[in-house]
Amino acid sequence: MTDIEPSNVPVYETDAERQMLWERNAGDGQPVLAIRNARRGWIVRYDLSHLDAELRPEAVQRLRDQVGDRRPYPTGADPISQAEGVGGEAGPISGDLHESSERAARELAAYVSRFVFDREHWT
Repeated sequence: MTDIEPSNVPVYETDAERQMLWERNAGDGQPVLAIRNARRGWIVRYDLSHLDAELRPEAVQRLRDQVGDRRPYPTGADPISQAEGVGGEAGPISGDLHESSERAARELAAYVSRFVFDREHWT
């Protein structure tokens, strides 16, 4: 699998649901990609730590650049930091990217999946 459709991205709310998703993906040998329904928005989370893998530096930079390009900055100015520009943290092993709606989070997760699930992007 090299990507996931927006409608297929799992959503969780509780720690128990999160734990179940992480355990299932660890058993399948796949990265975790899920959306957390948080009190103040939606968080796209990805994690490769259980695979003893990480995204290559160039893949991380492309992910950050392209996710940042997809986001309009609210004030029309350049973001103060790259983390603010991508709406969270996008690292080589894991990331938490924030969105304001479930629909936007699903679309972002599908986009991020192209990087996370493609083993060509791993070291």
